[in-house]
Amino acid sequence: MSDTDRIGTLVSWHLMQFVWNFSYLFFVFVVMIRIDLKLTLYLMLLIPVAAVLIAYFQKHLVVLNRKIREINSRITGNFNEGITGARSIRTLVVEDTMQKDFEKDTDLMRKTSINATHYSALFSSTVTILSSIALSLVLWQGGKLNLAGLMQIGTLSVFMSYALNMLEPVQGMIEMISQLIAVQVNIERLNRLLNTESDVKDSAEVIEKYGDVFEPKKENWEKLKGEVEFRNVSFHYPDGDEMVLENFSLHIPQGMNVAIVGETGAGKSTLVNLICRFFEPTEGQVLIDGRDVRERSQLWLHSNIGYVLQTPHLFSGTVRENMRYGKPDATDDDIMKALKLVHADEMVSRMPGGLDAEVGEGGDLLSTGEKQLLSFARALLADPGILVLDEATSSIDTETEKAIQDAINVMIRGRTSFMIAHRLSTVVDADVILVVSDGVIVEQGTHRELMEAGGYYYRLYTRQYEESMTREALL
Repeated sequence: MSDTDRIGTLVSWHLMQFVWNFSYLFFVFVVMIRIDLKLTLYLMLLIPVAAVLIAYFQKHLVVLNRKIREINSRITGNFNEGITGARSIRTLVVEDTMQKDFEKDTDLMRKTSINATHYSALFSSTVTILSSIALSLVLWQGGKLNLAGLMQIGTLSVFMSYALNMLEPVQGMIEMISQLIAVQVNIERLNRLLNTESDVKDSAEVIEKYGDVFEPKKENWEKLKGEVEFRNVSFHYPDGDEMVLENFSLHIPQGMNVAIVGETGAGKSTLVNLICRFFEPTEGQVLIDGRDVRERSQLWLHSNIGYVLQTPHLFSGTVRENMRYGKPDATDDDIMKALKLVHADEMVSRMPGGLDAEVGEGGDLLSTGEKQLLSFARALLADPGILVLDEATSSIDTETEKAIQDAINVMIRGRTSFMIAHRLSTVVDADVILVVSDGVIVEQGTHRELMEAGGYYYRLYTRQYEESMTREALL
């Protein structure tokens, strides 16, 4: 934002000043040449010297300003982390460390900014001195011509008046050049951002048929049924070389409930990321309703997927406004039906204002469980063809989980669903369970089949069951 603000100021204000100053100098030079060419050439001696100075100072100012922008970005990031992580900072008692780190960055920012200001001031002052020397030469040579009777005192007076009035436009242009040197770094940063291409993007043919985010052609969008197939899929993340999936094939009929389980960090989200086309397979195909996902637009796909995250996020505003992110034209009755389905209607009714209750920035006025319930209802309101629950019950207590499990069963009825789960008790009724370990699917089958196999899933389930029994015994 600060980069675009500086560029905008340069274009809207300084650029117009530069055009005015340049135009003024051009016409003044034309008049001065007509008065006396020799004296005008004395003034023009300033131009090559100024060019050398600009090249010299630009080299240093660009480096310093680039460093200033980098430090400023680091300060902004640390400042944001300090606010969002305030509770963690207090509980870890690291206020002094955070304060010292912040002061270290701001002190470096101050020193670098002062250094850049010194260079900029030295640049302007040097050019001003050179301008004064050029004027002195003009006055000296003009005086000699007047004494020799080759120039009248009135003509010299007019010439000197023009020369003196040139100083302000010249200084304005120098200031503009200094600003341009400083803003060059902002332009570089902005161009680097704008020129960054997404790893996943629609082809020209797909955009032609389905449109893009700004101009979607919804009349060409087919209804998503929910059949998903992995066909000889191999995949590794862009920042790694190790294959997460290799020649993986799986057919998921419409309406099937698929659970993906494994220990923390096992790579459970990889399959979902490919289905949602957050990443594209390195080899092979991911098909939805019998067609490669790359043959349809990302917007069409994402509009048909309901995604409930492990860490729920709500936007600043009311409950009603947050619910309508799932379906902008939803009525209050539609919203209440969705809330009732996930047992969140009583919770909302108890809030001051009901649907008009404010949830706060990021939902900070609500508990994590309450935010999760609203995110469930919001996903349900959108009526997606594919539902993804990314450890969606991990932030809900056991009693609430039992109530919401019934709601989940209603939500997944008739639609393809993927449940990434850490609590294995929530996936025993899944049509197929994929067991992931170290980024590789090591087992797949129903709960009964996997338990009878006595493999990795069996060990995970029995360990969690024993831990659960131990907690209940202690209580």
